[in-house]
Amino acid sequence: MSNVLSHINAQNQPGMVDVSHKASTLRTAEAEAVLRLPQVLLDTIKGDQMTSPKGPVFHTAIIAGTQAVKRTHELIPFCHALPVEGINISIKPRNEGLVIRCRVSCTHKTGVEMEALTGASVAALTIYDMCKSVSHNMVIEQVRLLEKTGGKSDFYTGEENA
Repeated sequence: MSNVLSHINAQNQPGMVDVSHKASTLRTAEAEAVLRLPQVLLDTIKGDQMTSPKGPVFHTAIIAGTQAVKRTHELIPFCHALPVEGINISIKPRNEGLVIRCRVSCTHKTGVEMEALTGASVAALTIYDMCKSVSHNMVIEQVRLLEKTGGKSDFYTGEENA
């Protein structure tokens, strides 16, 4: 890792990183978000499903997270538009809430970390939106990168469940 901010140039101005000199390689990233839920919402989870007056919560969140991955470059100013080749979003109950994981892959000159983080975040926000009529007492926390591969360096959290 470097202590230089990649999106700040020599004149201390922000800008998109020029990746034209890089080789295209397979890039993957996995991120997660944890959504803590109150007991009233935990009681509505049946297996790996949850429904609300707005419809199937987990299915809708997976669709929203997938859309977010594909539009990350429209939301975060210096992200490159990438030809995403794979997106897998999973939502699993754990302890007092849900763990949302988003895995993204593409073959390109830059990584997909921001896409994975955006997908997990938007899936969590979608669950919040669909469940807020029952309770606003939800907390989205621990949005983090679990791993990235390809490019100049790989990154792993080193956690067994990552």
